[in-house]
Amino acid sequence: MMIRALFFSLVLAASVSSVAAATFSGHVTRVTDGDTLWVKPDRGSVKKLRLQGLDAPESCQAGGKEATQALERLVMNQRVQVKASQMDAYGRGLARITVRGEDVGARLVRSGQAWSYRWKDDPGPYVTEENAARTARRGLFAQAHPEQPGNFRKRHGACPVSSYAKSGAPAKAAPHRFGKFKKPWN
Repeated sequence: MMIRALFFSLVLAASVSSVAAATFSGHVTRVTDGDTLWVKPDRGSVKKLRLQGLDAPESCQAGGKEATQALERLVMNQRVQVKASQMDAYGRGLARITVRGEDVGARLVRSGQAWSYRWKDDPGPYVTEENAARTARRGLFAQAHPEQPGNFRKRHGACPVSSYAKSGAPAKAAPHRFGKFKKPWN
């Protein structure tokens, strides 16, 4: 029993320290699309990140180019603070990012460049910002029926490689071999 308690304590301590290690500052070096960017930490190699809590249009979808440009204007070559929690199926760290103290995801959703990321019955962390953008008919919500990226991907699949190549992004990576998500950079 004592060994089991010690084991769980060590696992808990390791998971807490790995999350703390995924909090860093750096400079944005590249924006791939409306919710994916590359950050060069003050120490270490460049990290590919996906903004957590939102879903921006695909690069080949209506509004995709505008969402990408909005993210570029907000963060390109800027110093940002990153809190990465885990990695997605494409090897990107899922992260909350702030620039000059402002939540980048909240800003994008409030300006109508993305949706609050929904999961089952949860409207997502930026539902208030999305509702404000809808009411004001900002960005995507100026359209009568903007199509959510998940529905777009179901109907059309991923954007052609040429859309990614134009952005300078590498091909998407395969899911992590131990499951869909893992903690970043440990």
